[in-house]
Amino acid sequence: MTRFIPLVFLLALAGCNPDPVTLEFSGETMGTTYNIVAIDGSAKLDAAAVQTAIDTTLAEVNAAMSNWDPNSEISRFNAQQGTEPVEISAELAKVMGAAMQVHEGSMGRFDVTLGPVIELWGFGARNSDSPVPEDEAIAAALAVVGQSKVLTLTDDPATMAKARPETSVYLAAIAKGYGIDELAAALREMGLTDYMVEIGGDLVASGKNPDGNPWRIGIERPETSDRQVEEIVQLADMGMATSGDYRNYFEEDGVRYSHIIDSETGRPITHTTASVTVLAENAMMADAWATALLALGEERGMEISRKNNLAVYFISRDPDIDDKQFKTSASPRFIELQPAN
Repeated sequence: MTRFIPLVFLLALAGCNPDPVTLEFSGETMGTTYNIVAIDGSAKLDAAAVQTAIDTTLAEVNAAMSNWDPNSEISRFNAQQGTEPVEISAELAKVMGAAMQVHEGSMGRFDVTLGPVIELWGFGARNSDSPVPEDEAIAAALAVVGQSKVLTLTDDPATMAKARPETSVYLAAIAKGYGIDELAAALREMGLTDYMVEIGGDLVASGKNPDGNPWRIGIERPETSDRQVEEIVQLADMGMATSGDYRNYFEEDGVRYSHIIDSETGRPITHTTASVTVLAENAMMADAWATALLALGEERGMEISRKNNLAVYFISRDPDIDDKQFKTSASPRFIELQPAN
């Protein structure tokens, strides 16, 4: 599922003590950028060795999950036209198991098979003069999607099968989070316990920041013309992801069409929720739930958040004023995780 990648404000990184050593790495991956800050308490780690571990981990994740690499494991699955079960790696099985969990928990709004509908609406490679799809075309695309209907998973051995040859799996709304978690695991293997790993706005934070305090992350106000912090979150030993509808969209005949697609209707969402931030046990689950809950919107999303004890922060447009005025709400778990003012 295509999704918006939000801006992340990394706060309180100034004034670092030179001992222990603060290591910083950045680069490009998964069609976006990554940033890593890690505190080497021993001051003995070789930065080049850490960079090698980062590069190796990202290469492994992309080799399994990338929809842009025709030779990746998921691309090979999409290309095969049979409906017989295909053995999949433990890594892909882990991601698909999490995708199924969120799919079921979100009433199907998280759906890794929704790619044909998203492509029909032109997001990701939209031509400015592309028309809004006809009802018949939307119905035809919906006929080949529906994660629980068109995909079958088994555990032992780990396999995945399509119900229809034309079904495809797109992992953009969960693989980034998985990659973040894998990078965090690589850092831990090198003895690092205080770090922040971010890819395209989603992240995981562990331990303390360079000042010895909890990591402080800003949630962006969902405006297209300006970038401001709406809320600051303290984060330790958790993943965080934000999904928003306010940067990747198009307008036609005075109607605004978001890239977030409702899997039930096959059309862009029409509710007033503009941004959803999720804190979870890891970045993979935060990534998937943020997309799912934005598709659902605040009203139904809050119900599911309470039911599943999810830490969620909603930012919605206030239709009683105008589309530049926002109102916010947080689930009980989100409030519980943040220190009292």
